[in-house]
Amino acid sequence: FIQMLHSAKKRDVLQLLRRAPEEMLPFVVEAAVAAQSVASLAALSDFLDFSKEPRALLEKFLYAAAFSPRPSGELLRLVLDKLDGKQLAPEVQETGIVALGSLVGKLCQQKLCGLQEVAHGVETILAGLRDAEAESEVVTYLLALGNTMLPETIPTLLDRAEEGPAAITAAAISALRRFPAGHISGKVKRVMRRIFHEKRKSYEKTCRLAAAEILLDNEPSPMDVINILLAANELETETAAFLLLKVRNSLRADHHPARKIMKDVMRDPRINNYNSFSKAGISSSFSGPLTAEEKHLNAKPFDYCKNGRRCVSDFSLLSHGQRLRAAQVTIEAQGMESMMGENVLEGEEESELTAGMSAIFFDVQLRPIVFFQGYTDLMAKVLLSSGEPTSVVKGNLLLMDHHQVIPLQSGFQVTVKLQGGLGLDISADMDVSIWEQELQTSISARGGLAIDFQAELDTPFLQATVRSQTELETSIHFDTMLRFSGSPVLMCLQLRKEQVPYR
Repeated sequence: FIQMLHSAKKRDVLQLLRRAPEEMLPFVVEAAVAAQSVASLAALSDFLDFSKEPRALLEKFLYAAAFSPRPSGELLRLVLDKLDGKQLAPEVQETGIVALGSLVGKLCQQKLCGLQEVAHGVETILAGLRDAEAESEVVTYLLALGNTMLPETIPTLLDRAEEGPAAITAAAISALRRFPAGHISGKVKRVMRRIFHEKRKSYEKTCRLAAAEILLDNEPSPMDVINILLAANELETETAAFLLLKVRNSLRADHHPARKIMKDVMRDPRINNYNSFSKAGISSSFSGPLTAEEKHLNAKPFDYCKNGRRCVSDFSLLSHGQRLRAAQVTIEAQGMESMMGENVLEGEEESELTAGMSAIFFDVQLRPIVFFQGYTDLMAKVLLSSGEPTSVVKGNLLLMDHHQVIPLQSGFQVTVKLQGGLGLDISADMDVSIWEQELQTSISARGGLAIDFQAELDTPFLQATVRSQTELETSIHFDTMLRFSGSPVLMCLQLRKEQVPYR
C-alpha cells in the first residue's frame, strides 16, 4: 500500500482518504504518513481537520508521525501547522506535544538539526514548558523534551528535577534516563546525588530511587556505589529492599556497565553483610534474558513492583553495546496508604488517590494515561466500568523503508529495497476491589513484524531478482495482584510469554 502511495497524485490520495470505510480509515492515514511523499502529506493536510475529526483518528496520525523511522522536515511542518494556535482536546494536545519531541529528535539523529522546522519545534516545546501552569501540562512538555534527546535541554531538565513537586521531578528524571551515558555528565550526577541524599529538600521515594538508578547505571564511581548502599540502611524498608535487589540484579547481569565496580565494592564486609542485605520488604525486582543469541542480540526484561504502588515492565534489545528500549510500561498508584492500612511517613505529604500509566515504545514516550484521580472518580469508574482494558497504542507502524542502488564492478547496478512494518497493540488494565481489598494490574503487549527484502539486477540481456519475506508474531503479558486485607500484604507478579511463530 505504501509503495502504491509513493507514486500516487495528491487528488488520488485525497480521494482514498475521503472514500475509505470508517474501519479502514486509520490504516489509510497510517500508510499516508509512512509514505511521506509530497502528494500524501499534502492530501493529509487537506483532509485532517483537527477541530472536527474524532480524537482516535487524530491520535493515530500523530503516533504514526512520532514512530516514523526517518521523518522529513515536511512531516514535522505538517504536525506543527496542525497544532499551532488551535483549541484542541487535551488528549490530542498532549499526544501532539510528545510526537513533536520524537520528530525533532529523529531529525537531529539524521543530522538535520539545522532545519527551520526543527528550531520551531524545539521553541514550541520550550515555550509551552515556560507557560504551562497545570502540573500535568508541565509533565507532558518534560516527556516531550525526553523524546528529543537533545543535550542542550539537559540544564532545563535538571532544574525541573531538583525544584519541582514529585510528579514533575519524576518526569524530568525519566527524561534524563533516556540519554546515553556520554551525556550523563558530572553536573547531572551532582544533581542526582543531591536528590537521592536529600541535600536541599525531601523528595518522594520513587524520585530518589530513579536518581539512584541514574547514578548506578552510568559509569558510577566506587564512592557513589558505597554511599548509595550505606544510605540504604537509613531508608524505609520497601525503598531499601528494592534498591538492594537492584544492586543484586546488576551483579548478575553480564551487560551491566557498573558490574565490575560493584563487585569490587562488595568485597568490603562493612558494606556487604547480613545486616545490610536482609531488608525484608515486599518490593520485587527481576532482570534477565528472555532470549539470547551469542554475540548478536539479547532481549532483557526488567520488571519491578515497589509495594504495589509502582510497577514497571521494561523490555530492551541489546546488541554490540547499543540499547533500544523496545517497550516499557509503567503503572503507578499513589495515595493508597490509607486503603492498605499504612501510615504516611513523617515529612511526607499524603498524596491524592490516583492511578495512571505511561509507556515508552521503540524509544518513543507516549502520552500518559490516567485511570482515576480521586476517590470519587475511582468509585464512579468502578461502578461504570465496561470491563475493557485501556488501549495505550494500537496501529501499524513503518519501522524501515530503505531504497539503494549499488554499482557493481562489472558496470551493472543492483537495486535493493528493504521495508519493515509492525502491527502493535499494547493495552493495560487496573482493577481495584474495595470490598475484596485487592489491586490487580495487567499489561498486554501483542505485535506482528513483517520484513520484505528485494534485490534486483536488470540489464538488457539478463534480469534476476532475489526476494525474502520474514514474519514474526509475539505477545507478552505482565500481571500483578496485591491483596491488602491482612498483614503482611500479599503480592504476586507473573510474566507470561507466548510462543513466537517465525516464518
